[in-house]
Amino acid sequence: MSEDLQQQAEERTASVVELARELVKRPSRGEVDGYGPVLGVLEDWLALRGLPHRHLRDDDDELVGLLVEIPGRRPGAWWTLDACLDTASYGDEQAWSFPPACGDVVDGWLRGRGAADSKLAAAMFCHIAADLVPRAESLHGGLAVLLDVDEHTGGFGGARAYLADPQAPRPAGVMIGYPGMDHLVVGGRGLWRASIAVHTPSGHSGSSKSVVGAISRAARLVKLLDDAELPGTAGTSSSGFPLPPKLSVTSFHGGEGFSVTPDRCDLNIDIRTTPSFDGHDAETLVRKAVAELDAELPAPTPTEIIPIAAWPPFRLAEDEQPAAVLLNAAAEAGLAVKSKTAGPSNIGNLLAGEGIPATAGFGVPCEGLHGIDERAHLAELPMVYAVYQRAVLNLLEG
Repeated sequence: MSEDLQQQAEERTASVVELARELVKRPSRGEVDGYGPVLGVLEDWLALRGLPHRHLRDDDDELVGLLVEIPGRRPGAWWTLDACLDTASYGDEQAWSFPPACGDVVDGWLRGRGAADSKLAAAMFCHIAADLVPRAESLHGGLAVLLDVDEHTGGFGGARAYLADPQAPRPAGVMIGYPGMDHLVVGGRGLWRASIAVHTPSGHSGSSKSVVGAISRAARLVKLLDDAELPGTAGTSSSGFPLPPKLSVTSFHGGEGFSVTPDRCDLNIDIRTTPSFDGHDAETLVRKAVAELDAELPAPTPTEIIPIAAWPPFRLAEDEQPAAVLLNAAAEAGLAVKSKTAGPSNIGNLLAGEGIPATAGFGVPCEGLHGIDERAHLAELPMVYAVYQRAVLNLLEG
């Protein structure tokens, strides 16, 4: 890592932290808060510095992100830095030891919801974009900075609007600013999700008739799903993928009161997929279990399966971009960063479905991610900043 880049990163730290503090102070919980205030902070910052940016809107014309674009003067590929501005919910606010939207710095930690995921990264990426402007004459292709919302809802409205924007150059790769300094996430399991509606005629709970209610039928289906055999164990997949598939029943709702056996019970199913057990395999497994239920405990109305979402798994090799350039920049900085395939899915799965390689999960150390007392450690910020800056320059300088 050059001394010039390291010095520039250290000089930027105070400004990055100040911008991140203002972002944390604007609550932006997915499906809870409006996104206008937090996006407004960044739009004001970008406008003050003359950085080219524009709004991203979804199909309902709702503002779902900002897109910063720094074009080089020479032909080449475009690359994207991405950080979300919406956050997880607060959970039990009484359990926090500080206000969730305080945005203060105490003992070297930036505190508050979004400090780690991912408002500090958003502030950092905006500064890196500003650093590039004086270098534009020598750059190949260009850099886009995607500042999106609707990420924690699972809708990924900002990312989808970016990918659908005919004016935006198609990125050759995306680097997502999730926190964590020990690993660079280069892959993740995919998913297949569905809601299932289990039916029976309703009845009185005190009736002399023997009735298998919807809840009992649904409970039997849960047992069938739990007992279903998923192929492979960690590290033994023939595809070389390091994680096995996983099935979880994540929601179970039906009935009310005491005197009625309900005519419907609804379940949510989440299956994490791999290259050797994909979305088609997941759906086949669920349909087999449902068919077994309807044969074993028949009802006038067949059990319904409503597919909700499907994303493919993805995994980059360490020599594929943009993984290679980030790992190399980290090594130049003296960091021992290892590549990792994540169990949870992330926005990289959405990008993989579009044929766009992505990395995630390299940033400052943090605590309380999606939990109580979320905070991000700032001592490592200059190093992380310099690594991303070096990686971007290596990509854009040809």
